[in-house]
Amino acid sequence: MAFPSEQDLAEVISPLAAQLGLDLESITVTRAGAKSAVRVAVDADDRPDLDQLEELSREVSAEFDARETSGALRFGPGYTFEVTTPGLDTPLTQLRHFRRNVGRLVSVGGEAARVAAVEQDAEGAEVTVWLVLDGEGKKAAPRVEPRGLASVAGALVEVEFSEPPAEQRELVGLDPEKYRALHAQKDDK
Repeated sequence: MAFPSEQDLAEVISPLAAQLGLDLESITVTRAGAKSAVRVAVDADDRPDLDQLEELSREVSAEFDARETSGALRFGPGYTFEVTTPGLDTPLTQLRHFRRNVGRLVSVGGEAARVAAVEQDAEGAEVTVWLVLDGEGKKAAPRVEPRGLASVAGALVEVEFSEPPAEQRELVGLDPEKYRALHAQKDDK
């Protein structure tokens, strides 16, 4: 049996992560004989702390060992196993990614924007990400724009070293109806 695939490993890791309230974000397998590596990234609405990552690491390692002993998985001569959280270079692609980054500055399509809010329609089919963008003109007030999830998928979180401008902070976390009203005002001008 060959070194397990990402799919094989996801079947083992996903339920263990879910028991701890974590979402499995990615699995990276690097095959290199005795230097093979399995890297797992998990996240949650409340950022996982080191204790949660350590607990998941222990539980997954024990399960891997049990399955290797039974012959269900074969890792070969040796491998390293790492549990981490997604880094800043991980694109935001799903509703939960944007929801977890409300208030953060992101780069989307080469443009800087602040994630103001995320809403999903009643059927769960359509997701709207409300973005705070710089106003048009030097002294223009920031504006809010709705974007569909597909159009902002791939956004990257930007590192900020200072407090966001007050006029942007005031536009974060409002009721979606307020965003619709603000957006309609912009269209009326």
